[in-house]
Amino acid sequence: MQMNENFFDHLVIGSGLAGLSSALALAEKSSGKIAVVTKGAVDDCNSKLAQGGIACVMDHADTFEEHITDTINAGGHLCDPEAVKAIVEAGPERIKWLMDIGTKFTTRGDLGDKLPRHKDELDLGREGGHLKRRVIHAGDITGAEIERALVEACRKNPKIQIFEHHIAVDLITTSRLGWEGEDMCLGAYVLDSATGKVITFSAYTTSIATGGCGKVYLCTCNADIACGGGVAMAYRANAKIANMEFYQFHPTLLYHPQVKNFLISEALRGEGGTLKMQYKKGEYSTFMENYHPLKSLAPRDVVARAIDTELKRTGQVCAYLDMTHKSEEFLRKRFPHIFKQCEVLGINMAKQPIPVVPGAHFSCGGVLCGVDGTTEIRGFYAVGENACTGLHGANRLASNSLLEGIVMPKLAAGHIEKCLPELKEKRPLKAIPEWTTGNATNSDELIVISHNWDEIRRFMWDYVGIVRTDKRLERAKRRIRNIQAEIEKYYWDFHITSDLVELRNIATVAELIIDSAASRKESRGLHFNADYPERNPDLDRVNTVIQKNTPGAILVPQK
Repeated sequence: MQMNENFFDHLVIGSGLAGLSSALALAEKSSGKIAVVTKGAVDDCNSKLAQGGIACVMDHADTFEEHITDTINAGGHLCDPEAVKAIVEAGPERIKWLMDIGTKFTTRGDLGDKLPRHKDELDLGREGGHLKRRVIHAGDITGAEIERALVEACRKNPKIQIFEHHIAVDLITTSRLGWEGEDMCLGAYVLDSATGKVITFSAYTTSIATGGCGKVYLCTCNADIACGGGVAMAYRANAKIANMEFYQFHPTLLYHPQVKNFLISEALRGEGGTLKMQYKKGEYSTFMENYHPLKSLAPRDVVARAIDTELKRTGQVCAYLDMTHKSEEFLRKRFPHIFKQCEVLGINMAKQPIPVVPGAHFSCGGVLCGVDGTTEIRGFYAVGENACTGLHGANRLASNSLLEGIVMPKLAAGHIEKCLPELKEKRPLKAIPEWTTGNATNSDELIVISHNWDEIRRFMWDYVGIVRTDKRLERAKRRIRNIQAEIEKYYWDFHITSDLVELRNIATVAELIIDSAASRKESRGLHFNADYPERNPDLDRVNTVIQKNTPGAILVPQK
């Protein structure tokens, strides 16, 4: 083994819910060593910001069939029914697993129900697109509570080693190295942010769980780390990428000059919250009845477009979410985190509506894979938001993301357990070449990185946002081509930094979204093109697929 090479049986890139669940699931199945590589602190992730909860059938009045139906209805005729069924039905066991490792979910007793038979029952919330209450939550800080339990469990497990402030640069595959034979993933090149050195992490299996790519847009509720690294690395490794045009904009980010990226959970609308516009000063009027039979509980794509339309039509800067029908006591108990944040800003949500705007939230596309994370590259797995299994289709049903993030790692670990002997046998015995910087020098022009970063986020918001047109997409494509050329030259001329790695990934993801959107000549779910405002039934269950060594995005029917 080379001096700068770290060998592990399994490498997990990302430390959110899907990443840490993967490490723990692998530890249960394997006796080998597991490395978790994460670009920031271990709990610096999108998962920690999740407020709503996990959609899962846990009540006798609910059924798997109803959850499956709600998911497919929200998904705009693009969900893979088999994938939906597999993930939905695996949910209850994984909820129990989370509770077993110490996750504390809200019970009815926590909210004041004093009946003995109800006290220990999980409190089930309802969100947009769900016809039943099935969202398990921990107050309004569900993600933070789950992440806390996962971090503690990983820290206690002697098989798992966590490398904080290490940012993955590129996957190492046999095809990248020019080696003959079946394409296999051998690990990843990883930048140690503290030393500036690129280290080789090699492993029998590599799982990416880097989460979303919200930072590709100007307005987002995602964490700063959400730069699409997993999808970008997978694309560069020649994995298939699917359905990147379907980017979900959450309808309700808090609109206030002192706060950025703060989400107002869909669970508020599940508790009867009503969306309104202030058409006249001091007068609030509802509008969602003009857009969908479920009104304020319509699926997210419908609600986000409705708000966007009303804002552009009226010139208003925000919409409002009215919770004044609920008591202050209830709101403080059910939504303590949101209530406190609003209160700090002078908004008492029990007495006045909350100002809200849409923002980039979740990528329904990603690395094309099975529900067990398997890809066409041997030994390479994708789990969580950077995966595209067919669960979400053209529009994710609320709180199905955390469900996918806990189910996929268990299924992936099961597949890895079966295939590990063969992976060990087929792995090439050659030494992996060290990362080389060539003639790179230190740069004194960091303005190039910050300018390109800002420009990408601005034109993606303006041209490839909630509503698109062919002309807007053409403009975006011209800009991203120029920026890609600048980044590529900069990347090879100067020493690599974490900012440069993230810019490169954002540019790659932006181009994937643009190309995918341009290839789909229809409107479906989260992809709305004003030049083609109707869904084309011939494209039901047809994926948009992009692969690096294949020209352009192509439409491929699901199997």
